[in-house]
Amino acid sequence: MRRLILALPLLFAAPALPLLVAVPAQAQDVREAVTRDMPSLMTIYRDFHANPELSFEEGKSAAKIAAELRRLGFEVTTGVGRTGVVAVMKNGAGPVLMLRADMDGLPVPEQTGLPFASKATGKTREGQPTPIMHACGHDTHMTGLIGTARRLAAAKPQWQGTLVLIAQPAEEIGLGAKAMLDDGLFTRFPKPHYVLGFHDSASLPAGVIGVRSGFALANVDSVDLVVRGIGGHGAYPQTTRDPIVLAARIVTALQTLVSRELDPQDSAVVTVGSFQAGAKHNIIPDEARLLLTVRSYSDATRKHLLDGIARIARGEAIAAGMPAERMPVTTVKDEYTPATFNTEPLSGRMKALWTGRFGADRVQDTPAVMGGEDFSRYYLADKSIQSLIFWVGGVPKAAWDASGGDTTKLPSLHSPFWAPDAEAVIATATEAMTEGALDILAKP
Repeated sequence: MRRLILALPLLFAAPALPLLVAVPAQAQDVREAVTRDMPSLMTIYRDFHANPELSFEEGKSAAKIAAELRRLGFEVTTGVGRTGVVAVMKNGAGPVLMLRADMDGLPVPEQTGLPFASKATGKTREGQPTPIMHACGHDTHMTGLIGTARRLAAAKPQWQGTLVLIAQPAEEIGLGAKAMLDDGLFTRFPKPHYVLGFHDSASLPAGVIGVRSGFALANVDSVDLVVRGIGGHGAYPQTTRDPIVLAARIVTALQTLVSRELDPQDSAVVTVGSFQAGAKHNIIPDEARLLLTVRSYSDATRKHLLDGIARIARGEAIAAGMPAERMPVTTVKDEYTPATFNTEPLSGRMKALWTGRFGADRVQDTPAVMGGEDFSRYYLADKSIQSLIFWVGGVPKAAWDASGGDTTKLPSLHSPFWAPDAEAVIATATEAMTEGALDILAKP
C-alpha cells in the first residue's frame, strides 16, 4: 500500500500546480468578502436545511443552485445524472478545475431543536414514509459551493482556465457520482485536471480544516445474506434445520475475517447491522436474513472480505447439515462506494496553502476513516486527475469544550441531533475553496 501511494504521482501526472506564493492582501480580500456575504449565505443555508430532499429527488435544491449560478454568469445544465447540476465558466486558456457539492438529505427525524428544523417528509426507496433531515451537512456543502462561486466570479480577473461546478445527487446511497459520470460528465463538459470538494466534520472543532493524503475514506459494500433452513414446530426441532441458530453461528464466525485473516495493520470492518428472522414464539422459520456493511481500503482486501463472507456462510451451512439446495444466498448490493484516495501533490499543496492562510492551529492532518464517499469516483474515472476532499470542522465551540474533545460524547454525522456551527463551516469552506481555486488557476 505504501509503495502504491508513493508511485501514484509519478504514474498519473496532472498539469503542474503554480508555485505557492504568499499573497496576504489577496487572502485578506477574500476573507473580508466572505464575511460580508455570510448573512446572505446563512439565509440560503437555513432554506436548504429546512427543505431537505432524499436521494435522486433533489429537484428543488438543484433549481435553487442552478438559478444562483446562472445569475453569476455560469453556463448551467440541469438534469445531469437525473437531478445533478453542472455549471461551467470559461476564462481563457488554463487548467480545468471541478468543485463538487452533494445535495441529498437522509431519512432521519430531526431532533436538533433549531428554529428552522426540517419538517419535510418523503418516502424511502422501499416506499416507506419517513421524515427527512440534512443530518450529514450537505446543506452546508451546497451553500459553500454557492459562496465559492460568488467569490470566483467576482475574482475573474485574477485567474484563468475553466471552472466546472457540480451539485451532485444521491451521495448517501453511493449512486450519484456514477449517475453523473454515466450521463457524460467528463464527455459533455470539460474534463477536469483537478477535483476539489469538502465535507463537514463531527470530529473537528468548528472552523478547523482536516486534510488526509492517500486513502481518506473506505470502500463501502452492502451485503444481503439469506440463511435458508427447514422450518417447523418449535417443540420438535429435530424435524427442522434451524436457520436462526445457523445465522447466529455465521455472525460469530464473520468476526474472524478481520481479526484472524487480515494483517492487523490492514484496516477493515464487517458489521452485521440487521438480523431478521421468525414471526412467532413456537415456529422455527424457513430462513433468516442478515444485512451487513463491509468496509476496506484496498481492492484486494475488499475481495477477500466479500469472498470470505460467502465462504463462511456456506461452510457453516455445510457444518449444520443443510442440504445443497438450501445453501445461503449472498448478494452484494449495487450501492457500492469505492475508497476515496486524495492525491499528491494536490493534497500537500492545499494543506500548505491553507496553513499559510488560516494558521497551523486551524489546519490538521486527519486519519483515514471507515466512512464512505462517492467523491472517489471522479478520480477513479481518470487517474490522471488530481483529487482532494477535505474536512471542515463543524462541532460548536461550547460543545467541543464541554466534551473535552472526546467525540464519543458528541452527535455524529447522520445523528438526528447533528447541528453543526454552520456559519463557521460555510465561511471556512468558502474561503478555503476560493483560495484553493485561485492557487490552482493562478495566472502565470
